[in-house]
Amino acid sequence: MWWIVLIVVGALILLGVIWYIACANNFVRLKNNIDEAFSTMDVYLKKRFDLIPNIVETVKGYAKHEKETFEEITKARASVGSAKTANDKVKAENAMSKAITSLFAIAENYPELKANTNFLDLQNQLKVIESEIANSRKYYNACVKAYNIKIDIFPSSIVARNKHLEKATMFEVTDAKERNNVKVQF
Repeated sequence: MWWIVLIVVGALILLGVIWYIACANNFVRLKNNIDEAFSTMDVYLKKRFDLIPNIVETVKGYAKHEKETFEEITKARASVGSAKTANDKVKAENAMSKAITSLFAIAENYPELKANTNFLDLQNQLKVIESEIANSRKYYNACVKAYNIKIDIFPSSIVARNKHLEKATMFEVTDAKERNNVKVQF
C-alpha cells in the first residue's frame, strides 16, 4: 500500500516539474515575441529617423528663420540615436513625434513649400511610415499585454516570481499633446 502512495506522490511531483518547465518556456516565448515586436517597430522608427533630415532640409530652404524648431528636431533625433533601453527609446520617439508636429505646423505657413513636389513626396513617405509605426506599436503592446498578464495570473505568477521576471513597458504616449496624430496632410 505504501508503494501506491509513493507512485502518486512521484507522479504529482513529475506533473509539477513538467508544468513548471512548460510555464517557464511560455515566458521565454512571450519575451521573444516582445523582442521581435520591438525590433519590427524599431525598423519603422529608423526609417522615420532617416527621413527626417530630408524633410528638415526641404523646409529649411523655405523657412530659414525657424531655427528653434530645427534645433528641437536635431535634439530629438540625437536622443533617438543615443537611446539604449526600450524606455529611453519610447521617450525619445515621443519627443521626435512632437518635433515633427512642430515642423509641419511651420510648413503650413509657406504655401510654396506645400506645393513643392519633393516636400509632398517626403510628406507622403512620412505618412506611410507613421501608419507602419502605429501598427507596429499595436502589435508590440499586444505582446507586452500577453506577457504582463501571464506574469500576473496565478499559477504562472509563481514561476514569474521564482525567475524574477518583471513586467515589460508598453509603448505609450505620455504627453496629452502627443496623443494627436502627426499631421502630414495639408
